[in-house]
Amino acid sequence: MSATQAALNELLPLAGDTFDKNKVTPGILGFIVFAALALGVWGLMKSMSRHMGRVDFQEAPEPAGTGAAKAAPAPERTG
Repeated sequence: MSATQAALNELLPLAGDTFDKNKVTPGILGFIVFAALALGVWGLMKSMSRHMGRVDFQEAPEPAGTGAAKAAPAPERTG
């Protein structure tokens, strides 16, 4: 018998006659798992926000030779 089955066998008498095997609820374990996931996501979002605030978005100036070539419009093709 596994530890999970042993724990379930201990908790089933506490439910009494009102336990319905057709009704499945997450219970306290589901809440704890969901809360842990929510806290983890919150921590990751806070960390990402902090790291994104440190990023410098200023672009380096282009060298003088390449700026003129990009500024000239491309000739149109007629065809």
